[in-house]
Amino acid sequence: MEPLLITGIVLALVFNFVNGLNDAANSIATVVATRVLTPLQAVLLAAFFNMVGPLVFTTVVAKTIGKGIVSPGFMTTQVILIGLFSAVLWVVISSYSGIPISASHALVGGLIGSAAAYAGLQAILWPAAGTVVWLVVYAAVGAAAGGLILAILGYLKGEENLYPIIGLGALCGIALIIPLVTITRILPVSGILAILIFIVVAPVIGLLAAFLISILVVRLFRHRNSRTMNFLFRKLQLLSASFYSIGHGSNDAQNAMGVITAILVAGGLLSEFIVPLWVIMISGLSIALGTFLGGWRVVETMATKITKLRPYQGFCAETGGGVVLAFVTAFGIPVSTTHAISGSIMGVGASRGYSAVQWGVVRRIVAAWILTIPLTAIFAYVAFLFSFWLLG
Repeated sequence: MEPLLITGIVLALVFNFVNGLNDAANSIATVVATRVLTPLQAVLLAAFFNMVGPLVFTTVVAKTIGKGIVSPGFMTTQVILIGLFSAVLWVVISSYSGIPISASHALVGGLIGSAAAYAGLQAILWPAAGTVVWLVVYAAVGAAAGGLILAILGYLKGEENLYPIIGLGALCGIALIIPLVTITRILPVSGILAILIFIVVAPVIGLLAAFLISILVVRLFRHRNSRTMNFLFRKLQLLSASFYSIGHGSNDAQNAMGVITAILVAGGLLSEFIVPLWVIMISGLSIALGTFLGGWRVVETMATKITKLRPYQGFCAETGGGVVLAFVTAFGIPVSTTHAISGSIMGVGASRGYSAVQWGVVRRIVAAWILTIPLTAIFAYVAFLFSFWLLG
């Protein structure tokens, strides 16, 4: 195997490692916040199930990363290396700053920028114009319906300021109609378009799922005392945290799988894009190791700064986030696990009222989400041109 291919594989594993380092917060923030487990116990639990995740689901997300963003003809080893380097750098900077970001989106941005520098915008697998137009139409219909429904409900409840409620209703409408047309195959959403859409959709679905689960739990256990509730949900949180970690590992670990398989295809070691078992194993192991070492600045942000959590709320957040990850992984969408669990934590916080969520912290996190793909794409573009000038 050529040194360049080995370097690419190692860098892909490093990416999964720092991914686990940053996304440790996703898997353990809620159980740490509710003191169900100590940080070390939580990390060990998450690391194990992050390893199990890739073996439970198919490798369809890996195929999206390896074949659905950049045209395979332009997916050279050099393009992959520069894209990986840009993604790793952004994840490390974000982890040090305590900002929970999407490592998946950092990789997508890195590959887009690197491929564009190599062969121009033709190297990117852009969606069809007709698909984008219909997507806008469906999103507008969902936003109008969601905004109208929540506006009516807010008016009937006597809310004075309806504008935030209408905005939330519009987001919820979009988050419901887009997955619906995707599941039913009414709209062929895939590749870059699906990734960009679910930057918005995934956290909103997580918020809605966790909010509804929280309301249901409160309704079912309204006559139980707090001591009984805490005892029961401290046990149930072990199951929900494990469920979420499986989803986390199944989606995020496939980033490295897709890249390594693309490197093997580009190097002529594989004739078609089929993820080997040994690639699945080492990718899962690297993200589990990163999770085990943990990114404690990010854990602090996720566990304590968005909202205060009780055991039943931790259970609801993890279950809601796990449902989102299982859904998007089944459709091969490399979504941000950070977005999913952040939205879920916001949802359980919002179930106690608007003021229960620290929206200033949320805005800081959302800003990092929005900037991730463009910043990594620009850096990868410049880095590729510099490497071309330096090395020829």
